Parts: sequence; structure tokens; C-alpha cells
Amino acid sequence: MPTNATSSAEFSFTESRHLIGDLFRPHAWIYWVDFVLTYAAGAYCFTQVSGGPIYARHQGFQGTFHQTFFFFASVLLFYRASLFIHEVVHQRNNERLKWFRIVWNLVCGIPFLIPSFVYYTHIDHHRRKHYGTDQDGEYLPLEHQQGWQILFYLSWCLIIPIVAVVRFLILTPLAWVIPGFRSFVHQHASSMVMDPTYIRPLPTKKTLKIIYIQEFGCFLWSLAIVVIAPLAVGQWPTPFLIHAYLLSVCIIFLNSIRTIGSHRWSNAGDEMTFLDQLLDSVNYPHNAWITELWGPVGTRFHALHHLFPSLPYHALPEAHRRLMKSLPANSPYRQTEERSLTAAIINLVRRNRQTTMHAASHHA
Repeated sequence: MPTNATSSAEFSFTESRHLIGDLFRPHAWIYWVDFVLTYAAGAYCFTQVSGGPIYARHQGFQGTFHQTFFFFASVLLFYRASLFIHEVVHQRNNERLKWFRIVWNLVCGIPFLIPSFVYYTHIDHHRRKHYGTDQDGEYLPLEHQQGWQILFYLSWCLIIPIVAVVRFLILTPLAWVIPGFRSFVHQHASSMVMDPTYIRPLPTKKTLKIIYIQEFGCFLWSLAIVVIAPLAVGQWPTPFLIHAYLLSVCIIFLNSIRTIGSHRWSNAGDEMTFLDQLLDSVNYPHNAWITELWGPVGTRFHALHHLFPSLPYHALPEAHRRLMKSLPANSPYRQTEERSLTAAIINLVRRNRQTTMHAASHHA
């Protein structure tokens, strides 16, 4: 457990909050400029791979450097655009970002089949009594599981794009017309989580209204791409669908790698103290030019985000600098830093091997 490495020093939440108290107001213009430029650049790179607009006939994959470069550029750009869902959910009650949330869902959330409602459960990941327990769908005890389960989690990127289409194209209309099926779909097929056994709590009437609107948009989009577009073009748009699938797989895989590095995954399912939760989370403040690629929109400061979930993403680097400069040398917060994502994942694999070997010897 993280507390084994903790010094006798206590962490002062009040002191930390005082050091960064002026950083909590989100600047809407930063959100707009960042997202619009990122999305526009991603769309341009996408067309450079496909050979034209989304509705044009796909030129297919020629294996050229031009296509390969723009494909991976579009992966990184659309990955960043997608991760604004994190801010959309955490700032969902902030009136300064009302139109940003709406526009993000219209141009990114719905077309990418990740409307913001599928991530509402992320708030439970930040509840102190839920974190790391069976009520937290975004936590797996990876340190204590068999090593193959880490690879199994990463392999989900191959089927999630297909599952998303099935969810919104087939399950959505069925949930509208079959009594009782709505609850099943909501509880088992409406959450962006790590734990496949997670059961989502039923929504309030207000949330259900939002869900209906967003999933209707996803249904229409899926119908247009999978059914209407082939009829209009006169043939099945196989190259485009392959392109969209591979793009989705790469984005989901990259996000899964980032997720594995965001925590130490040391909890076996028990309720954790606030300090244990902090030390179970990781910050990557170094080499911003590369960490910002795989941990964009503030996700590379995951421990700081767990400490102050409402802190806007653009304030996290400055907040981390202030805390590291002003907190005592023996502050537990300093233990949240990792050198690199690679180092964090290697450490997780080593701890996993030690834990599983110890468990095997104990039961021998």
C-alpha cells in the first residue's frame, strides 16, 4: 500500500488550497481556442489520410509516408479533442462553459460515440468512499491481479469501437420500445469504465432527459454512417469504416496506456483514506513536450486532479509548480511524481509480479 512509503509528515489540504486559491476559475477562451484548433487540425489530418471530406469516397490506404504521418497526427489530435470530456464532466455545472459543453457534444462527443453522459460515472471515481471499491467503475486492482489481466484490459481497444456502434445503433432504439430494457442498458452498457462488472446506478429524471437527447444524436449519426451513407454512395464504404475503426482503436489504446499510468492500482477493494488515495495517484510534470501528447488536457497531473477535481486543466501545471515549491520537503504530495509513463508501468508490472508470487507461495 502507498502508506508504507509515507513519512510521518501529514498532508495539509487547507495549506495546499491556500497556495493555489486563485487558479480555480476556468477561462472559457482557453477551452475554446484549444479545442477548436485541436479539432480543426485533427479534421484536416483526417482528410489527408482519406483523400477528401468525410462524405467523399475514401481513396483507400496506399501505405505512403504522407498517409502514415497524417494518420498518427490525427490520432493524437482527436485523442486530445476527445479527452475534453474530462473537463466537460467536471465543469458540467459551470455556466461559463455551458455552450462549450453543448458544442463539444455536437462536434466530438456524438460523432465519436462518446457523449458526455457515458462519463458521468467518473464523479464516483472521485468520491472518497467509492475510490478503489466496487462502486468505482474506473478502478481495477491491477497490482493484485494476474499479469495477463493488464494485457486483457489493453485488448479491449479492439472491440470497444464495435460495441459503441451496437450500443447506439441497436440497443438504443430497443431501450426506447422494450419495457425494462432501458434499465439494463443504462446499468450495463452506458458507462466509460475499466471494470466490465460495474453496475451503473439508475439516473435521476433530469439526467435521463440529457441521456435521451445525447443517445438520440448518437443513434442518428450511427444510422447515417452505417445505413444511409452506403445507400447514398451506392456501395459499402469499407475503406472509410476501416479508417474510422483503426483511428478509434489507436485512440482507445493510447488512452488505456495513459489510464494504466494514472494510478498505482495498489488497492485490493477496501475503502482508502484520503492520503492513500493521493499516493495511489500519479503526476508527470517532467518532459511536458512528450507527456502532453499522451496525457493531454491536464490528465498528466492525475494526482493533483484527485486532490482538487474542480481545478481547470489549464491551471494544473502552475498549481503543481506552486505546491512543489512551497510544500515541506517531506510532504507526501512529492511522492506522487513519476519520471515517465514507461517507468510507472514497469514499476506496476514489477509490483504485480511480486504480489502474485507472494500470493502463490502463501497458498502453496
